[in-house]
Amino acid sequence: MKSIAWVTDSTCTIDPEFAKNNHVYIVPLRLIINNECYKENIDITIDEFYEKMRQHDQVGSSQPPIGEFIELYERLKEEYDEIIAVHLSTGLSGTYNASMQGAEIAEANVIGIDSKVGAYPIREMITRGIHWHKMGFTGLEIKEKIENIIQNMSFYLIPASLSQLHRSGRVSGTQVVLSQLLRINLLLRFDEGKVIVVEKIRTMKKTKQALLDIFKQDVGLVSDVCIMHSNNLEMALKLEEDIKEMAPDLRTEIMTYIPAVAVHAGEGTVGLSWIKNNRINSIYSEVEPVAVLV
Repeated sequence: MKSIAWVTDSTCTIDPEFAKNNHVYIVPLRLIINNECYKENIDITIDEFYEKMRQHDQVGSSQPPIGEFIELYERLKEEYDEIIAVHLSTGLSGTYNASMQGAEIAEANVIGIDSKVGAYPIREMITRGIHWHKMGFTGLEIKEKIENIIQNMSFYLIPASLSQLHRSGRVSGTQVVLSQLLRINLLLRFDEGKVIVVEKIRTMKKTKQALLDIFKQDVGLVSDVCIMHSNNLEMALKLEEDIKEMAPDLRTEIMTYIPAVAVHAGEGTVGLSWIKNNRINSIYSEVEPVAVLV
């Protein structure tokens, strides 16, 4: 069986100890706060990040320098038979392109995958990929399976405020003004790697219910769901409670957004992500339906 190295970025939410034990190499994005640069999850903690974000208007993120990828790939090509790189959506960041350019310069044969998303789904792509590798699948076969995950994943956001999304260029100024004037809440989702508006709803309660209604359509094909939040644990816990009432046997997880996501989504944002399982992308021998209360 060929050895495989996994390359990803700090939006993957993979535990550092797991990464160390499973040949996963995480290249950190940069956080720019008041013209100061920090390596995500290395130079600054999530609590420190939120504190600085409240104090400064100039907050952003940037892709890792291409030199970091070149140096990493020059080393990995000597140590592994295959390299698979899974990165944050190209619709949100230049990280994937920098990674592929670094691989080309380093003359490393890398199987590149644009996740079309970030956070929990990337973690699932890599952890399932590691499982498939242990089962004997090749790098290209694993890529096909991960691409099936991408086709069957969903990722929705309920932003607490559109101000940060507007500053980062994720929504237009017109949408911000309308939401403020009409007190409209937006339900957003990832679509082909970009964030789009699904619905404009008057109250937060109805916005949350709209998200749960969308999830309910897929819940019978889902084994796990991840609830993500930017310093809004209270709402995340309420969402988990509502999901458990809908499907008591479903595995749920609450995850804090990493800083690079919070930079654009803003503090208070809550998200929901899940993957519809099938016999191509599941790591289980049998895909069992989840019981849903109606």
